[in-house]
Amino acid sequence: MIPLSFAQRRLWFLWQLEGASAIYNTAMAARITGRLDHKALNAAFRDLIERHEVLRTVFPETADGQPYQNVLPLAEARFELPAIEVAPEELDAAVTGASRHAFDLATEIPLRAWLFSDGPDEQVLVVVVHHIAGDGWSIGPLTRDLSLAYAARLEGREPGWEPLPVQYTDYAVWQRESLGDETDPDSLLSQQVDYWREALAGLPEELELPVSRPRPAVASHRGHQAELEVSAEVHGRLLRLARERRASMFVVLQAAMAVTLSRLGAGRDIPIGSAIAGRTDPILNDLVGCFVNTLVIRTDLSDDPTFDELLQRVRDVALDGLENQDVPFEKLVEVLAPARSLGRQPLFQTVLTMQNTGLGMELPGVRIEAWPLGRPGAKFDLDLMVGESFDAQGAPAGIRGVLTAAADLFDADVARLIAGSLARVLTAMADDPQARVDAVDVLGADERRRVLSEWNDTAAAGSGLMVPQVFEAQVARTPEAVAVVADGVSVSYAELDARANRLAHYLISQGVGPESVVGLALPRGVEMIAGILAVWKAGAGYLPVDVSQPAERVAFTVKDSRAQLVLTTDEVLEDLPSVGVRLVAVDGTLTAMQLAGAAITSPGVAVDPQALAYVIYTSGSTGRPKGVAVTHGGLANYVSSVPARVGFEGGRYALLQAQATDLGNTVLFASLVSGGELHVLGEEAVTDPRLVADYVAEHGIDFVKVVPSHLAALGAVGGLERVLPGRSVVLGGEAASPGWVDELLAAAGERRVFNHYGPTETTIGVATTRLTPGGVVPVGSPVANTRFYVLDERLNPVPVGVAGELYVAGAQLARGYVRRPDLTAERFVACPFEQGARMYRTGDRARWTADGEIVFLGRADEQVKIRGFRIEPGEVASVLTAHPLIAQAAVVAREDVPGERRLIGYVVADDPEDADDTLAGAVRTFVAARLPEHMVPSAIVVLDALPLAGNGKLDRKALPAPDFAAAAGVSSRGPATAQEEILCEAFAEILGLESVGVDDDFFALGGHSLLAVSLVEKLRVRGVSISIRALFETPTVASLAVVTGPEQVAVPANAIPDGATEITPEMLPLVELTEAEIELVVAKVPGGPANVADVYPLAPLQEGSSTTT
Repeated sequence: MIPLSFAQRRLWFLWQLEGASAIYNTAMAARITGRLDHKALNAAFRDLIERHEVLRTVFPETADGQPYQNVLPLAEARFELPAIEVAPEELDAAVTGASRHAFDLATEIPLRAWLFSDGPDEQVLVVVVHHIAGDGWSIGPLTRDLSLAYAARLEGREPGWEPLPVQYTDYAVWQRESLGDETDPDSLLSQQVDYWREALAGLPEELELPVSRPRPAVASHRGHQAELEVSAEVHGRLLRLARERRASMFVVLQAAMAVTLSRLGAGRDIPIGSAIAGRTDPILNDLVGCFVNTLVIRTDLSDDPTFDELLQRVRDVALDGLENQDVPFEKLVEVLAPARSLGRQPLFQTVLTMQNTGLGMELPGVRIEAWPLGRPGAKFDLDLMVGESFDAQGAPAGIRGVLTAAADLFDADVARLIAGSLARVLTAMADDPQARVDAVDVLGADERRRVLSEWNDTAAAGSGLMVPQVFEAQVARTPEAVAVVADGVSVSYAELDARANRLAHYLISQGVGPESVVGLALPRGVEMIAGILAVWKAGAGYLPVDVSQPAERVAFTVKDSRAQLVLTTDEVLEDLPSVGVRLVAVDGTLTAMQLAGAAITSPGVAVDPQALAYVIYTSGSTGRPKGVAVTHGGLANYVSSVPARVGFEGGRYALLQAQATDLGNTVLFASLVSGGELHVLGEEAVTDPRLVADYVAEHGIDFVKVVPSHLAALGAVGGLERVLPGRSVVLGGEAASPGWVDELLAAAGERRVFNHYGPTETTIGVATTRLTPGGVVPVGSPVANTRFYVLDERLNPVPVGVAGELYVAGAQLARGYVRRPDLTAERFVACPFEQGARMYRTGDRARWTADGEIVFLGRADEQVKIRGFRIEPGEVASVLTAHPLIAQAAVVAREDVPGERRLIGYVVADDPEDADDTLAGAVRTFVAARLPEHMVPSAIVVLDALPLAGNGKLDRKALPAPDFAAAAGVSSRGPATAQEEILCEAFAEILGLESVGVDDDFFALGGHSLLAVSLVEKLRVRGVSISIRALFETPTVASLAVVTGPEQVAVPANAIPDGATEITPEMLPLVELTEAEIELVVAKVPGGPANVADVYPLAPLQEGSSTTT
């Protein structure tokens, strides 16, 4: 039997894995005008097939599942060229359909052709060759030989060509012999593998590209195409550059592609696959066959090289690669054993191919024009096919190409963006070879205008009034309307204003004025709100003090803010530590008397837009809290813009957060300035789903702002619908997963759901959007008088879809950090796009969407990477919560053992009764079936509830470490069922190991695609039916046992007659025993043969536990 070449072997495996499809077809089509002799053309095709054995080769399997080449005689190849008449309007569909023919490689020769006629002397010829029998180079000898054969057949003779010196089968055998044994250190294979092992060490498994959606677990191979065009003038300059640097145009294009991907967010280590002809001996040049090999050209963009320096780097790497090109890519994958996924190719996902082969077919008496065909599908994330054009005098006429982008990942406009960026990089390279690659601008003029100006056109005129003034105007309009409801007590606008005015006069009498800071350690509700208003009316700024926090932190914030005094109550006073300033209990006897005697009219202190409104402390990276100083002008801009954008207009508001953070300020200030009725729920009530649901229903609450994890917890009992307000809900404070948002929107019905984003440094929030089902969850577009800039490390704007760091400019920027000029200068920087303006560096990674909204991608300094993969934990969490038994989930990356960073999932069961010992394993299996392997958590920890911090966000520090030793998923666990035992034995035998545990991963133990085929066949012989796809999706024994099942077998009827006096081997179809063995069995049965009903073989587990008696 003739073995397959390494390239054929991989293609055969992919055919087994993915099934028959057109993905690996090489299709050609030509419009033929004139009188064509169909009979002669049919004969010419048969001559072609006879000349090139590979075109009449099929690929059946041996009994143990190994493929081989079977060259059929011409008569058995059964080739005929059908002539089909079609209407002109049906021609395109017919040609496309033919080009997508799916071959059965086991029984069908890998060449098909059709001749479509759509009018007199008008035909379109379609020729399709499976890649297993032909590559791009093969088009030349194929069309040339077909042309010669047709010309001969027109003359009534056989083609008089010279016999081919070798056939493809000769090459397949020679390839294996020439490479030698990889275990022989002196063999060509061993030496070149050593080179590639070193050259590709630490290769990134996946590039971060401007994708439109997350990678699916299994690729669909659908694609979008975008054209690449480079002018003749630029083409000429690039050719001169290549000659001067002793480089080829391939090196130039490779370098440009690497720069483009890097500037689009892929980093500085860029692996790109490149196809080479693989015809290392001239005698192969005239042969049709799959000789093409793929090299991984790894481009190093570190240290910001110039184009000149980069060309030298790429040239050196490419030459070294060509020196070691004999190792088939398929063998390289097998040896290097990268992490496998059905969603992407191994080692690289971007391919560059230079295609300079034309149609090359000339048939006497007719005119032939190429008929354009799209590529059959997307085998890679990005696949660039490019070629050079030259005019009749040989002068450069331009570079043309087609970029195919996987539709699983990219929208069509992103494909066009990437192609356009590559064209700009090539132009920049021709313009200035000494330019540094990081300085290259890949943005087009239109896109630059869009991301810098168009989407930031947010200018809006304000009223010029600060929040205290707007509140006082509201009091004048609706003095008797209810302003605040707390602890069952309602307070009108007039009463709230009077309380605030009395307290403001008192504060002024204590020396409080503009730029003073007053600490507020007051109970949530009327006291706190009146305190805020009073501080403002006195011209000062307030500092919310959370007495539940550690005493040291409370003392630090009061001292660091230079608070002049702290307002509190007698009850709270007992919990306050010594803070170094005067503590004033507003309900103390003396103070109460002073307040009672104070005026109820406004002090009339003017509030400047630049004046301090409040100071809120947030966590610092060094553990030292930092105080953010927010101005009245920023707050005024917020309340004049945001409430209307999120549907807040009058009505009843529910406040679920304490004022120690600014999360609840959206609801608080929106209500006060719009005449709303603010309901402040008690501290204990806000975490009780039943109490919140009852309160919302009883009081007819219209509006709520809430942290997604808080809302999820509230909806865990009784469903989300019960805790939603009547008109709109605003999400803020953390990212929400798409799956949960879809669930929320379904529960909300006609109610509106908004997302709201913004760091404290930008005054509560600067982005809003109304959420819709499906896809990513954006945080929105900038609010009035606010601008967003998504920038790279050089503060250059990045293209749409590309990850960068989000900077915010505009009216809502805080002053900076209290008494931290160094940190203020670090985070509030000069804006290069606005004269004299500042912008805040958020530290958040984000990207623009195609419609001008921002998507939050996580913290710039907290990106999660597992085995080189960048992972968004929210995506994994959304899959966890999609499990029918799971109500809530969180995913974090932990490093409990140094050097072992693991993705851990924490889940809360929908029903506590479901939280048994099997739930974690069932959930992990569920996730493994829906996400790539690297996104599956190493452990699932089942909790009674997700821990929440005081601000309602997930308390990550309170999440327990998983107990791997006690978990079921340790590799030493033995098989528990017959199915698992069969699988363990088969794994061990195929992998050459002594034993395998049920949680061992086939590929982690050295398995690869070809061994997978052998495993599948071995299991099938043992009655276990699995597919290769199932093995890729569930590569451990335990998970595989869940999805496998025995083949349906026909159980023969019992052949032992009643009252038998003798039992013979023919009576026992289920077991193979000799007559002597049967006699031993019967001798142990009381009553002899008459009492034997049937004889069965032992099950595998019985075999392991039985003893001979």
